[in-house]
Amino acid sequence: QVQIVESGGGLVQPGGSLRLSCAASGSIFSIPLMGWYRQSPGKQRELVADIFLRDERTNYADSVKGRFTISRDNAKNTVYLQMNSLKPEDTAVYYCRVVVSGGGHFWGRGTQVTVSS
Repeated sequence: QVQIVESGGGLVQPGGSLRLSCAASGSIFSIPLMGWYRQSPGKQRELVADIFLRDERTNYADSVKGRFTISRDNAKNTVYLQMNSLKPEDTAVYYCRVVVSGGGHFWGRGTQVTVSS
């Protein structure tokens, strides 16, 4: 089994910053892909950013390009999401998704990010 633990959410004013962390543990040989998704009320879950193990190639949603940065620490099986210049529309529950070797994928329980003055 694989356990996913997210942290770093909270309340921040517009223009502020937050850093999310997601650590994976358990029966893991390797993690080809790690990423962050978000879901706000009444909307579908959407990809925010992801990062590949092999070449650290990253993908970002257009709405966060230039403001968010995803990175990973392979030794710790951890992925980070640095969020700067936050906007009220970034308010959502942020979920970590981990794809392990063999093709299985696992989700974290989510962490709330609220951007409000």
